Amino acid sequence: MVGNRRFLLPFGHKGVPSVAIRHVEPYTDEWLQQPQGYVQRVVDLLGAEVTDWWEGPCDPRDATLLLADGSALVWDEESGWRLGRYVEGGHGAHTELAGVRYLGHGLLPRPERVPGALGDARAGVGASTAFRPCYRSHRNCRDGFDVALDFYARLIDA
Repeated sequence: MVGNRRFLLPFGHKGVPSVAIRHVEPYTDEWLQQPQGYVQRVVDLLGAEVTDWWEGPCDPRDATLLLADGSALVWDEESGWRLGRYVEGGHGAHTELAGVRYLGHGLLPRPERVPGALGDARAGVGASTAFRPCYRSHRNCRDGFDVALDFYARLIDA
């Protein structure tokens, strides 16, 4: 109840309240740009340690952060964050790394957790691993992942 008015959700199947979830249509410009908000939050938290960053192509969507020490931190929508020595890549191309360590903490860890996870990966401790996790496939466009990314996109737009 809000004040003296009742707030009611529309009811769906078997009396369960229905809530609309907005999915972004795959391969649209909006969908391609969805990771920007999340990655920008991480870039802001890493500060001067990031010398440059760019988005890669899709399938899977990814982003590369070049770090001041010559390494790179790459995020993709299948395995999350990984750290390695930058070999090659660039705007619109998938980045190649050597000596890769995956940061762990899931596909989309809170941006505030990434700097600590980066330190752990550099030290080879914590949740970091040399083995590639696969949290999802980029082909599963309606698995709810776009809803999680949309949360960060809305923070940037606000």
